[in-house]
Amino acid sequence: MFKPFRTAAVLGAGVMGTQIAAHLANAGLVVYLLDLPADGQPKNAIVEAAFKKGQQQKPPIFFTEKTARRVILGNFDDDWHRLTHVDWVIEAVVEKLEVKQQMMARLDGHIREDAVVSTNTSGLPISEIAAGRSDSFRQQFLGTHFFNPPRYLKLLELISTVDTNPQVLERLQWFGRLHLGKGVVVAKDTPNFIGNRIGVFVSMLGLRALTEQGYTIQEIDTLTGTLVGRPKSATFRTADLVGLDTLLYVSENLYPTIPEDESRDVFQVPQILRRLVEAGYLGAKAGQGFYKKVGNDILSINTQTLAYEKAPPMHLGNWKAIAKNKSLPERLQKLYKDSGRAGTFFRQTTLKILSYSAHRIPEIADSPLDIDQAMRWGFGWQLGPFELWDALGFSTVLKDMQASGGVVPSWVEHMQLAGIDRFYQQIGDKSQTFVYQPLQGYRPTEMPSDELTLAPLKTNPAQTLWENAEAALLDIGEGVALFEFRSKGNTLSQVVVTGLSAALDRIEAGHYRGLVIGNDGEHFSAGANLADMIKFSLQDKVNVFTDCEHGAIAKLLDHFQSLMLRIHYFPKPIVAAIRGRVLGGGCELVMACPHVVAAAETYIGLVELSVGLVPGAGGIMTMATWAAEHAATDTPSNIQPFLQQAFEHIGMAKVSGSAYEAQKWGYLPPNVQIVMNSDRRLYVAKEEVLRLNHEGYTPPPKRNAIKVLGKPARAMFETMAYLMQQGGYISEYDRFLANRLAYVITGGDLSAPTLVSDDYLLGLEREMFLPLFDQQKTQERIMHTLRTKKPLRN
Repeated sequence: MFKPFRTAAVLGAGVMGTQIAAHLANAGLVVYLLDLPADGQPKNAIVEAAFKKGQQQKPPIFFTEKTARRVILGNFDDDWHRLTHVDWVIEAVVEKLEVKQQMMARLDGHIREDAVVSTNTSGLPISEIAAGRSDSFRQQFLGTHFFNPPRYLKLLELISTVDTNPQVLERLQWFGRLHLGKGVVVAKDTPNFIGNRIGVFVSMLGLRALTEQGYTIQEIDTLTGTLVGRPKSATFRTADLVGLDTLLYVSENLYPTIPEDESRDVFQVPQILRRLVEAGYLGAKAGQGFYKKVGNDILSINTQTLAYEKAPPMHLGNWKAIAKNKSLPERLQKLYKDSGRAGTFFRQTTLKILSYSAHRIPEIADSPLDIDQAMRWGFGWQLGPFELWDALGFSTVLKDMQASGGVVPSWVEHMQLAGIDRFYQQIGDKSQTFVYQPLQGYRPTEMPSDELTLAPLKTNPAQTLWENAEAALLDIGEGVALFEFRSKGNTLSQVVVTGLSAALDRIEAGHYRGLVIGNDGEHFSAGANLADMIKFSLQDKVNVFTDCEHGAIAKLLDHFQSLMLRIHYFPKPIVAAIRGRVLGGGCELVMACPHVVAAAETYIGLVELSVGLVPGAGGIMTMATWAAEHAATDTPSNIQPFLQQAFEHIGMAKVSGSAYEAQKWGYLPPNVQIVMNSDRRLYVAKEEVLRLNHEGYTPPPKRNAIKVLGKPARAMFETMAYLMQQGGYISEYDRFLANRLAYVITGGDLSAPTLVSDDYLLGLEREMFLPLFDQQKTQERIMHTLRTKKPLRN
């Protein structure tokens, strides 16, 4: 076990330096952020201006506003002495070799001998940066390449030198994964390392398709985005986000350093890129690059005139039909076989990318896995190059590569001669994935012992205890089961809710110690299934002779409410394991769980008002309880500020920017366990179930004395909504909904502060929730959200 870093210094407060400092602060470190002293006074003017700019970035670089307090600003003159106390020094000054070397010379002999020193660079030679330094310094020195933005992109490349102490490398691998939440790839000290070497090659192919092959910006972004399992920013939006000047700089510096690269000419900078940079069209930071937003229109650059124009029609054949296929491998296969312009582009670029990636082994990496992980974690690809090759068919790609005149690496030809037709293989019980190591054969991929993924479990029928069309109950070992959503968007459909009830029956009656609720999805849950609700609402309109109004919807809501209470008071421990978006009914489900493990990057909120509803399955009740419990006393004046915060967050359908912010808002409990690496959440949740079981689990006591504030507080909240409407911040219907929220959260028609039970507040939620389905504007909001995936403020 290594000792975690507690203090760090980041030298250089540029775009990357400030963001690296912020993410270290997110991880709990005290961070000194230093930059050049300003001429005159104050001497911290440069670092303060950079830090202020960083705090204004969107999306935010800090988990919470308070997190920023962990960063202490200074300059290289007055605060250099602080470096003698820190555990880790990260140099992030300008990307010039001589400047970095000067910084290392100044550090050598000044910092602690056991302090780790890293240089953050996207491609400069690491060994040269530390050239001439003492033996002890070089042993503690290595390269770190954080990807921008460091908080949100998972990849961290570590580059050691021949002098780096192996334990220093291992310590940073451990700390990066566990405490910074990174996917760590150890790269070789070669130009641009792994991610940028392949990534820039891919970007240059897109640029050449624009300038030499007649494809438009929109066509290329369509064919290099979500259609093929890459981010929607695709090629040119990504270039704008990175900065066209950065792309130009990286390409210009890479070309002369790779004289032996068989595809070196691809990195020669196209003239259009130079023209844009010279004109100041640098991308998002300049407000214009390949794209520019004018009013509500997104215009793209005319490469001849440099004028911005509306996108011309695309001529990509039946790409939309291909895009409708939900299976990524099937989409890729169909696109690869397409005979039109779309297929031609995809085949040609894919063959070049796969050939280039294969030729980089063993130059930049020893294993296909390292390259695949770098592209998945650093560039958001769902499949890395070799995973893509497997999906298209090893023999198919190899045959086409040879037919196109491409040179196939000898190690790939060796695979063909040996009858090996995949880079990845599941052997034996299929619970372990093996990757082909060139000229060595298959080797197991290493899965950290504190991570748990569900895919291998689902290959073993014995570990599936129960399942229906949209959910399953899995045995994850040691007497712990896991309930998994499998619905579209992990929504809480009627099938999922029914399945969760059945799962609880099995856990309560069986020998299981407890339950984890979670899934392998990028996002835990998009909330209730709105399509189900519309269907039941239409049924209620047809069945006008039923005994109760809103019969089908009421039945679903009653089932959901009773299920949430059952989860909260369940006799065995239930732990929710969450990450990504947790919205609406998904948020209410998490609130019902007494114990939660959340990835730091969890974005949670009660967003029902955005679809014309109010929370109806315990969300308002839980927030009223939270407000009463967090007040210093149970006097209304102490409760009211907490209740007002909850009213505002629900009323504005706000979503937290992190798990820490969600905890501050009351959406996550005080005892929530927050993990920086989201891949650990299921394992930690399982361990939490075991811990609670070993201690002798007792469910929470009945919530029978919740202090609500009655009509006086309700009047205040209704006035707030009125003023918001008059100020033009919300619509008339938003105010209508806010008044119903105020009615529930303050206890209904109670004339004065009163103690009530959770059942009482759930009844009020039901009373306000069901009639909203009769409102035309609610129906419009729901249908608009189903069509566009965006809220409607009508």
